[in-house]
Amino acid sequence: MPSELLVSFLGAIQASLSVLLTIGAGVAAAQFGLITTHAAEEVSHLCVTMLLPCLMVVKLGSELHLDTIGNFVPIVIWATIYTVASIGIGMAAVAFFRLPKWAVPAIAFNNTQSLPLLLLQSLEATGVLSSLVGSDQMSDAIERARTYFLACSVISNTITFSQGPEWIVDKQEDHSTDPECQQSPQDGRGNDSLEEQRLGDDDDDDDHPPAQPDERTSLLPTKIVHWEHKVGDGISSFFRSYFYAFPRPIRKVLTAIGMFFNPPSIGAAIGLVIGLSPPLHRLFFEGMTEGGYFNAWLTSSLRNIGELFVSLQVIVVGVKLSLSLRLMKEGEDTGAGLTLGTVLCVIFIRFILWPAISIPLVWALATYTSILPKDPILYFALMVMPVGPTAMKVLALADVSGASQRVRMSVAKFLTLSYVVTPIISFAVVGALKAAEAAKE
Repeated sequence: MPSELLVSFLGAIQASLSVLLTIGAGVAAAQFGLITTHAAEEVSHLCVTMLLPCLMVVKLGSELHLDTIGNFVPIVIWATIYTVASIGIGMAAVAFFRLPKWAVPAIAFNNTQSLPLLLLQSLEATGVLSSLVGSDQMSDAIERARTYFLACSVISNTITFSQGPEWIVDKQEDHSTDPECQQSPQDGRGNDSLEEQRLGDDDDDDDHPPAQPDERTSLLPTKIVHWEHKVGDGISSFFRSYFYAFPRPIRKVLTAIGMFFNPPSIGAAIGLVIGLSPPLHRLFFEGMTEGGYFNAWLTSSLRNIGELFVSLQVIVVGVKLSLSLRLMKEGEDTGAGLTLGTVLCVIFIRFILWPAISIPLVWALATYTSILPKDPILYFALMVMPVGPTAMKVLALADVSGASQRVRMSVAKFLTLSYVVTPIISFAVVGALKAAEAAKE
């Protein structure tokens, strides 16, 4: 009869392998030409701007109540603390061990969205968490845990894209002479600019024949499209003129506030309002006989759209890893800046140091204080949140920051290695599970 610890460890291994196989499906799809890198970028943009906000609305709206909002306060505080602490650890590691500067965001930002959500699905299938919450409450506990991780991702994403690009390259470094740095970031927005330019050209000269239609051509009448762009440009110019009229300190504050106005944050805000408003919560999530008139059609459609994010985003991770593998094959010297010491240092911090900090800390707070609510799945989520491979968005930060091809290749190689060793997260999962069980008792 295998021991309970061995069963938990084997279940965690199976869950992590499930995540790795899903990533491998994305790699295989790209290698066999089933999806291009450009298409994957557009799918990733769709996931972040549409699928994830829908998931935020449904999960936060359903789990948040006036009597459960206290469960999310530790999430927000802990997500901020460990992200800022990771930034400090990353800066110290770069300074003391002379690591490349991109190691700071690699250490600071772990995957807090797609990977933990898929990991929770696999853990539910293996039944590992039943010892923590009971088999009859497994589904409800998993849904709460997913909501906790989504709330954490809002904090992480905000810090990532507000400060992350500054840590990829030196501020004094001039990239104007590097032709590789003049390339447009592969974020799916290049075609938008071309489309806007085409529309602008149509405005300037109506006698010119229209460009050949493609998949990005609007289906609306041309006059409506032109009117839309003119109104949008007018509103943008109006607010831009007032923005630059403010003193520089106020502009910095407004820019920092603007970082929170992104699709996932807006989705989280909508979910927060729905969850904390009893009439809206009843309207969206209760049965028809209890006043839930939006549940069967609107909430159901939002849930169906949002659930696509979990597996689809992991597939996109695999496609991006395929790109890095292909680039490595085409030019091995371009990523020569990646050393074994850098890889081991970042992996040690992400997979070993943070579990060694978060697991005993959360256990102590849950056991000896009344700071944390009595929710074992919350203990488990708090312990696991800082653990895991580096987020794939670090590669996007390298593009946005104007980093050289050498730096981008080093980041791509590191991310590939980081996700290959993902199964070692099983040790942290088992440790968090046992610590949460001990804290529950």
